[in-house]
Amino acid sequence: MIWKPHVTVAAVLERDGKFLLVEEETNEGIRFNQPAGHLECRESLIDAVIRETLEETAYSFIPRYLVGVYNWRSEAKDMTYLRFAFGGEVAGHDAQRELDQGIIAAHWLTLDEIRALESRHRSPLVLRCIDDWRAGKRYPLELIAHVE
Repeated sequence: MIWKPHVTVAAVLERDGKFLLVEEETNEGIRFNQPAGHLECRESLIDAVIRETLEETAYSFIPRYLVGVYNWRSEAKDMTYLRFAFGGEVAGHDAQRELDQGIIAAHWLTLDEIRALESRHRSPLVLRCIDDWRAGKRYPLELIAHVE
């Protein structure tokens, strides 16, 4: 068996002191996460986070920064995730757009509300990415090269 990590992207979006999270159905029950998902074949990390944010929230996302790269192992699933988290801004919202299967809703939540939901976070990366954003971690997108 060949081991490989699951490469994922996530958007850390803050507006008026609230962060955008998705409420989603998972095998572990209803969980909260940043707009996030897996990198698809031949897709750049930037394109992936734009796509996932739109599909899960109906918000158009413009990435401006890399917030961090996170290596997390889920012992329960026996999987390793390599997450690239991006910060940026919302460029619009399509209220008529249907959200991805499994997504219940997108919510703008305060940090206190997010902390109160911590037991229902999809992973410990949810709060870690927000904490890093709040700590001012913003790296240039030029750190990431998509070579075809």
